Amino acid sequence: MARAIDVNQRAFLEPAQIVASRTVMGLDTQLIVDGTYFVICDGVDIVGSGGWSPRATLYGGDHSTALRDPKPLDPTTDAARVRAMYTDPDRLRQGIGRRILGLCESAARVAGFGRAEMMATLSGAPLYRACGYVPLEWIETPPVDGVTVPLVRMGKALI
Repeated sequence: MARAIDVNQRAFLEPAQIVASRTVMGLDTQLIVDGTYFVICDGVDIVGSGGWSPRATLYGGDHSTALRDPKPLDPTTDAARVRAMYTDPDRLRQGIGRRILGLCESAARVAGFGRAEMMATLSGAPLYRACGYVPLEWIETPPVDGVTVPLVRMGKALI
C-alpha cells in the first residue's frame, strides 16, 4: 500500500501532496472484519488489494478516524462503498485493479446494493471511468501542514 501510494500518484500529485495523502489513505481493517476485502497474489507477493463496504465510511484508513463512520448502509437506498484499492506499481495495467473492482461489485450486488460509490485518487480515476464510474463530486482533503489532496467521488449503477 505504501509503495502504491508513493509511486502510483507521481504523475498526478506534487511530492508534498503525496506525503499528505498518506494521512487519509491506507487500510481500514473494518473491511477485513466484515469479510469484504480482497487480496490478489502472484505466488507469494501481494500485487493488488481492495474491498467494498456496507458501511457509511467513504474513504480513509484506520489512522484517519475523523473520516470514519461505521453506520450500516441501507442497500435499497444507499450506495455500497468501494474502498482501499491498491495495485503494486510494478503490476499496473495488467487487469489486477479491474479484477478486484469486479469482485467488489459482484459481492455488493449479492448483498442487495444497486449502486456503488468511491472516493478516487486522481491516479485511480482513469481505471474507474473505464469501468463505468462517473465523477459525482470533486473535493480536497482537509489540509495536512497546509497541503490538500484532490479526490473525486465517483459512482456507478450495479444493476
